Amino acid sequence: MTSLSAYQLLFTSYLEGYAISKDPKGLYDPAHYLLTLGGKRLRPVLTLLAVEAYGGKAEHALPAALAIEVFHNFTLMHDDIMDAAPLRRGKPTVHHQWNVNTAILSGDAMLIQSYQLLEKYPDPLHGILSRLLSSTALAVCEGQQYDLDFETQTNVTLEEYIRMIKLKTAVLLGAALEMGAHIAHAEANQAMQLYEFGVLLGLAFQIQDDYLDAFGDPKVFGKQLGGDIIENKKTILFHLAMQKGTSKDHQDLKHWFSISNDKVSEEEKINAVKTIFTQSGATTATLELVEEYTQKAFHHLENLKMGDEGKYFFKDFGTNLMERKF
Repeated sequence: MTSLSAYQLLFTSYLEGYAISKDPKGLYDPAHYLLTLGGKRLRPVLTLLAVEAYGGKAEHALPAALAIEVFHNFTLMHDDIMDAAPLRRGKPTVHHQWNVNTAILSGDAMLIQSYQLLEKYPDPLHGILSRLLSSTALAVCEGQQYDLDFETQTNVTLEEYIRMIKLKTAVLLGAALEMGAHIAHAEANQAMQLYEFGVLLGLAFQIQDDYLDAFGDPKVFGKQLGGDIIENKKTILFHLAMQKGTSKDHQDLKHWFSISNDKVSEEEKINAVKTIFTQSGATTATLELVEEYTQKAFHHLENLKMGDEGKYFFKDFGTNLMERKF
C-alpha cells in the first residue's frame, strides 16, 4: 500500500484520460466541466484503498473507482438544480453555466456512463458491482426525497434525520469500499463489514459537516460559515435543538427559520441561530455524535480480516477525514 496522496494522483491521472471532450459537446462538455472542477476524490480513493487492503492491485479498481466518482458527480449536478445552487466548488454550477435542460440530460448521461465503466469487469464480478451500484443509487434517491420532505417539516426525529443522511450520503462511501473488496475477491462477509465501516464513517463525516457549516474555521472548511442557516436548511443542529431545547428555543428557532432573509442581516440571523444551537445543547450533542459514529466505524475495523497495514490506512483515512486534513 502507498500514501493517500499517491492514490489521489493515480486516480486523477486515470480521470484525466477519461474526461475528454467529445460530440455532441452540449451533452459531454458539462460532465467534463464538473468532473474536472477538483475535489478530494474521497470515494474513489476508498475503492483503491479497499482493493489493496485485501491483496489486490489498485490499478484493477480504477474503472470502479471512476464509476463511483462519475455517479457521485451526477448526483451533484442534479442536486444543484433542485437546490437552485449558483456555485459548486467556487465555480458556476452546470445549470448556471449552461441551462437546466442541459444539466438534466448531461447528468442522465453520467449515470449511464457510471454503469458502462463497470462493464470493464468480467462476470460474475460485473453483475455483483452493477447490482451494488443499482441498490446504492436507489438509496441515494430515497435519501434525497427525505431531504426534500424535511424542508417543510419541523418535527423530524433524530432517527429520521440519521436515516436520511445515511441514504443520501453515507451509503455511497460504503459502496465505494465494498466494490474494492469485491474486486480483490474478498469474502462476502468481509465486503459487507467494510461497507458498514464506510457507512458509519460517512455518517460521522456528514454530521461533522453540519457542525462545521455553522462553527468551523472558514479557512479550513472552505465554505462560507452559516450557509445552511442563511438557506434555512434544517441540519442535525436544528433537529437536536428542537429535541433538546426549551419551548422558547423552539419558538425562536422556528421564527428565525421562517423569517425572510431580506428583513434581517445574514450576520444577525447566523449569530442568533448559533446561540440557540449552543444554549440548547445541540452543539455539544452534535460533536458527541461525530465521535460516536467515528468510534463505531473504527470498531468495525477490528472485525476485518486484513493486515495491520490495511487497518492502519483506513484508521488514518478516517482520522484525517474528521480533522479535515483530507
